Amino acid sequence: MECQIEVNKKHCNCTYDSCPRKGVCCECVAYHRAQNQLPACYFPKDVERTYDRSVEKFLSLHLKKR
Repeated sequence: MECQIEVNKKHCNCTYDSCPRKGVCCECVAYHRAQNQLPACYFPKDVERTYDRSVEKFLSLHLKKR
């Protein structure tokens, strides 16, 4: 299966425009996983803009809703 970079970019909410992994989801996930983070697509737009992509931030967003 070929990566559909342009299609992926249309749905990517990452605001870091110069990222070389933008639209290449498998590379993005691998990069953030190595950093103990989650990719931008796991976060709402307002939170993504803070660039805090930590697992702790993700959990804090979802644990508040319980």
